[in-house]
Amino acid sequence: MASTTAPALTVGFDLDMTLIDSRPGIHACYTALAERTGTYIDADLAVTRLGPPLAEELSNWFPAEEVPAVADLYREMYAAIAVTATPALPGAREAVEAVRAAGGRAIVVTAKYEANAKLHLEHLGIDADAVIGNLWAEQKAEALREHGAGVYVGDHVGDVRGARTAGTLSVAVVTGPCSTEELREAGADVVLPDLTHFPQWLSAYRPAARA
Repeated sequence: MASTTAPALTVGFDLDMTLIDSRPGIHACYTALAERTGTYIDADLAVTRLGPPLAEELSNWFPAEEVPAVADLYREMYAAIAVTATPALPGAREAVEAVRAAGGRAIVVTAKYEANAKLHLEHLGIDADAVIGNLWAEQKAEALREHGAGVYVGDHVGDVRGARTAGTLSVAVVTGPCSTEELREAGADVVLPDLTHFPQWLSAYRPAARA
């Protein structure tokens, strides 16, 4: 007789402003980068629009031909400056643990440089089954499909687009730069105030998924 057991759930999480409050660390890193390069960067403004790739933000402050080299410098500085200054957002650890408790896998799919993403998770003691970096918006669908993710949790409309491109349920949290209205208009299936609400949502979602 064929097994009717449902496949294990895989949940993808975005990193910046979903699992971690990266604003303090990124602010400090942009401030240090401005001092190092002698180029003005409005760090206060930059941290209000986190989500897109680093090069997109740097292009606001540096000529296009300088952006690749400056991005490399930023990433080199980042590990020493930003990681220890960055806390987990409320409910982040519990959200990952809830996926594990449900017998699932938790992966992180982020636009952040992958090595630095792993440093954040290691520093905060958040144990992901896989970490895939350097993917933004629709590009995230590549990793979500590869890992068979049934749910993707993010804070940005780009995360919603990535989930929808992958055919994955989009769960959005309002802890980043995008409002509830923006996330819903982008096509989020579920919008939560933050990750503290995720375990309860997951416990209701899993029985429905098995029905």
